[in-house]
Amino acid sequence: MSPDDLRSLTITGAGRLLRARKLSSMELTRACLDRIQQLDGTLKAFITVTADLALAQARRADREIAKRAYRGPLHGIPVTLKDIYCTRGIRTTAGSRILGDFVPSADATATARLAEAGAVLVGKTNLHEFAAGVTSDNPHFGTCQNPWKLGYIPGGSSGGSAAAVAAGLGLASLGSDTGGSIRIPASFCGIVGHKPTYGLVPRTGILPESWSLDHGGPMTRTVADAAVVLQAIAGHDARDPSSARVRLPRLQRALRPDLEGVRVGVPSHYYFDVIDPEVERLVRAAIDELRKLGASVVEVKIPGVEAALDTCFVVAWAEAAHYHREWLLTRPQDYGADVGGLLKGALLYLATDYLQAQRVRARIRHSLSEVFRRVDVLVSPATPLPATPIGRLEVPLKSRTVSVLDVGARLTCVANLTGEPACSVPCGFTRAGLPVGLMVHGRAFADAKVLRVAYAYEQASGWTARLPGGL
Repeated sequence: MSPDDLRSLTITGAGRLLRARKLSSMELTRACLDRIQQLDGTLKAFITVTADLALAQARRADREIAKRAYRGPLHGIPVTLKDIYCTRGIRTTAGSRILGDFVPSADATATARLAEAGAVLVGKTNLHEFAAGVTSDNPHFGTCQNPWKLGYIPGGSSGGSAAAVAAGLGLASLGSDTGGSIRIPASFCGIVGHKPTYGLVPRTGILPESWSLDHGGPMTRTVADAAVVLQAIAGHDARDPSSARVRLPRLQRALRPDLEGVRVGVPSHYYFDVIDPEVERLVRAAIDELRKLGASVVEVKIPGVEAALDTCFVVAWAEAAHYHREWLLTRPQDYGADVGGLLKGALLYLATDYLQAQRVRARIRHSLSEVFRRVDVLVSPATPLPATPIGRLEVPLKSRTVSVLDVGARLTCVANLTGEPACSVPCGFTRAGLPVGLMVHGRAFADAKVLRVAYAYEQASGWTARLPGGL
């Protein structure tokens, strides 16, 4: 297999070849490592490449498959991890100087579950420092590039994971999402990113940003692949106090090409108020496609949702400042300018600020629960704008200047506050060739329904088959 053959390969496609022994995990893994060597000097998607481990895991996978000890669809598949997932004996930096030499003594639960499923770890991916931003412009490990257009951000904070999947440097990655950090880079890089229901994927061994908003989840080329990865990593973990005791259905069986009987809600305000015209056009066209697939589409109002972004920022930064308090006092010089400044500012929040944010959060959660009595899912843009040039912190949008951080997380943050599942699936490209994502947001633990809607749209539209050129 040549490195270029990886570009169009999916987990489901590669898994069939591996199980039939028409392809070996060693061939697949070597091609992946070769492609990383060729491209990552430009993309800066990786912090650590685990070549020796990957080849050892691939050899083992081939031996087991030859003996018919097949573990499932991830057996022998090269994957990556955002570098906040602990890996025993392999450094886990969180994209920071402070943890630059941290080597965990145990795997994160999700890390271990991927290994149990037979996945092959080819490396740890770059991110916005401490998972605290939307650009993945990392001052310590290099600025991650968008594979669709060099010189543009891949999104964040899971930017390296998104870039790696989009560029064929691994068939899947695990990201984390506090205010949109799986879905924003998925949207910007033209891949699928699913933020599961809060508590569905254990966070044991995932370095925290905000304990009540953090979610771990899959980033893949297709919805079917996201379902495979989520199935492998979800499930109760007694070591995580927030881990839910919920039995996940067989997700792949829920994926259907039609939407007969599915009720889709489209928000009538906020979600389309501050938006790039090209993004709105592509998302409206995607909604029309959902109608053609059999969904009933209605407008819905979500009282109080306009306070979501400010509320999310207060909760996220207050909780992050608590986690970072000692380092902010003893090692302030070791933070990058943007993250250090935001964390220092967050130390000034009062308990009353945090409590008021939690009250507003509860009202937003109640509003969503009422909306989900009428509809099965909400659909909207994942991000109000496509990827922006690296280094540009503000952009013009509808006759105003907006912060990339603020507008990037404006829509995704809602599902973090409520803990409900939400998925970004590609819905087209701007005239400049930049991807745009459609977000599907469902009620708590309705991950299968969210993935079903995303899958039906993906199959009808075919956008996930499109690949970045020039790589």
